[in-house]
Amino acid sequence: MADTIKAWQCIGCGRLEASAQCVGICQDKPVDLVSLADYRALEARVEALEEVARRIALTRPRDGEWERTWVALQGRAKEALGIPKSG
Repeated sequence: MADTIKAWQCIGCGRLEASAQCVGICQDKPVDLVSLADYRALEARVEALEEVARRIALTRPRDGEWERTWVALQGRAKEALGIPKSG
């Protein structure tokens, strides 16, 4: 899980501020931020894709069942990627 901090964000320009005690060594530098909700959604998708990769790596279909296994794995991968099921 990612560490988060409490900060204020301007709804007009997007400026972020978080109060902290400076110890005299601070330097301003640009940073990339993402909302926690967006991060958690992406994190859940990555976990789902890791599960699909794990299944592909560890699954050995029975003789004559490779196609059914492949279709099932494709279905799980599409679900993890958010691709709608085709009719």
